[in-house]
Amino acid sequence: MPEPQYQDPADLAGVPDAFQRLWNPHRAAYQTRGQDQVTGENNCPFCRGPERSDEQSLIVHRGSRCFVLLNLYPYNPGHLLVCPYRHVPDLTDLEEDEAAEFIQLTQTAMRVLRTVARPAGFNLGINQGKVGGAGIAAHLHQHIVPRWGGDTNFLPIVAQTKNLSATLGEARDLVAQAWPGAIT
Repeated sequence: MPEPQYQDPADLAGVPDAFQRLWNPHRAAYQTRGQDQVTGENNCPFCRGPERSDEQSLIVHRGSRCFVLLNLYPYNPGHLLVCPYRHVPDLTDLEEDEAAEFIQLTQTAMRVLRTVARPAGFNLGINQGKVGGAGIAAHLHQHIVPRWGGDTNFLPIVAQTKNLSATLGEARDLVAQAWPGAIT
């Protein structure tokens, strides 16, 4: 039997194979620096976001103490985050009026998503601290992830790929337009 020949991987660039690839170069900064990229308010995306336009920061609603935005790296289409304006890391750091608005915005976000996306359920969660799984542990944020029957499949497990049916801009516009009608 002939001995297999070594092939330099550099020679394989552009050679087709059986895999479909989704290139995500915008995630490189997050992957290479991860949680360590946010050390204070000056480089916190949740502190800097409200300084930009709603479209640029994917903000769908601005409250008096908290705001709601689309997750830049969503688990599912319509994945929202509720954040206080104040740079605090822990739920217990919220003042009473912040905590009340934090919950009220979560409720309204669920109503809006039920109207525009008709999910069968939700995952709600706060990952507290780096060890608790928070991607940005320095600034408290709550995830609101809409879920549908059958929305889990082999892609995230096998291919580390998520199938999203709308662009972030389209999802932001849809949720932002529906927000005023969902406030009770």
